Amino acid sequence: MDIQLAPDVEKKLYGAIQRFVAEEYGESLGELGSATFLRFCLKEIGPAIYNRAVSDAQACIQERVSDLENICFAEETGYWDKGTKRTVARKPLRG
Repeated sequence: MDIQLAPDVEKKLYGAIQRFVAEEYGESLGELGSATFLRFCLKEIGPAIYNRAVSDAQACIQERVSDLENICFAEETGYWDKGTKRTVARKPLRG
């Protein structure tokens, strides 16, 4: 699976990669080098991160679904339980 990024996001990441290499290693990296490194990361590391994110999302959704009974519960047949007399509103007769 290829992870595709928007062009503007890629440009921002090129800058981030260039800055990281400069600050951590004292080396200068051009746009071509940073683009190559980004493609490598997306191809080699990206799927592992993506799969973990999907797994985390599934776990979160399963937890929420299993708790639906506690979150979304309505008492059944509660109309008569209050002990008060209930009447049905009727349209007044004309006459």
